Amino acid sequence: MKIAVIDLGTNTFNLLIVEVNSDKTYLPIFQAKISVKLAEGGMNKGFIADVAFDRGIEAFKTHFASTQKYTADKIYAFATSAIRGASNGAEFVEKVKALTGIDIQVISGDREAELIYYGVRSAVKMSEQASLIIDIGGGSTEFIIANKSQIFWKQSFLLGAARLLEMFPPSDPIKLSEINIFVDHLFTELQPLFEAIKEYPITELIGSSGSFDSLAEMIVHRFYSTQMLDDTTEFTFDLGECATIYEEILKSTNLERLEMKGLVAMRVDMIVVSSIIVHFVIRSLEIEQMRLSTYSLKEGVIYEVLEGKL
Repeated sequence: MKIAVIDLGTNTFNLLIVEVNSDKTYLPIFQAKISVKLAEGGMNKGFIADVAFDRGIEAFKTHFASTQKYTADKIYAFATSAIRGASNGAEFVEKVKALTGIDIQVISGDREAELIYYGVRSAVKMSEQASLIIDIGGGSTEFIIANKSQIFWKQSFLLGAARLLEMFPPSDPIKLSEINIFVDHLFTELQPLFEAIKEYPITELIGSSGSFDSLAEMIVHRFYSTQMLDDTTEFTFDLGECATIYEEILKSTNLERLEMKGLVAMRVDMIVVSSIIVHFVIRSLEIEQMRLSTYSLKEGVIYEVLEGKL
């Protein structure tokens, strides 16, 4: 059986198609991502602007065509922050249904966090000790405190990279005063996280996909061999190397970041905000270990399908 999952994120629409084996294992047979930037021009006003709306529809049609090409038996589509928070989000869902027959499930931030956890747990060897999982999206960022068997606490914050860029447009390169504005906003908004950490002390940070993928790619291009990330679902960061890359990102212009090895074009603007978020959390929570999970929501959906929960 072939299963397709389409993750309709704020920045990117991601597609994963897998072949499921009889023993409940699976083999990825096709993956694709399309930059949609649904936040552009409207997110903080509560709607998806016309150009972004059309871009999203075309991206979904492209992914749907791929599911037909690979003869997927079941297609699951999940929409997150941008669509769930937009006044015309339901219109987007209806148009996709009319064009493709696919029912998009618009999920809450809590549900998104739960699926991210299942995905991360499938990729990274977790222990009985609590880890902090972070998934930085375009519209929201999910924080999850969990171990290998359960979630202790989770919350979705309106701290997505695209949303923050619209709220606080930075200079190019970003100024120190502008970084401080981001940091002050994070400190205010993340108070629930700081309270949760007191109750559930953590041993590490696990970054889920997206911006953390980019950070890992930049690090291996700079310090190691690019083959280091081949055929692996997790990667352990050296925090000193992360700090070096962080400083380079903050000092760079958009044009300079386009030339940085390991950084894909669709994340050139978002990586600045994402890096500030990661650096802020590492410093505020005195994180000493950080790992990457290359799995996220899509793989969490696959997990639930295989477990009979979907």
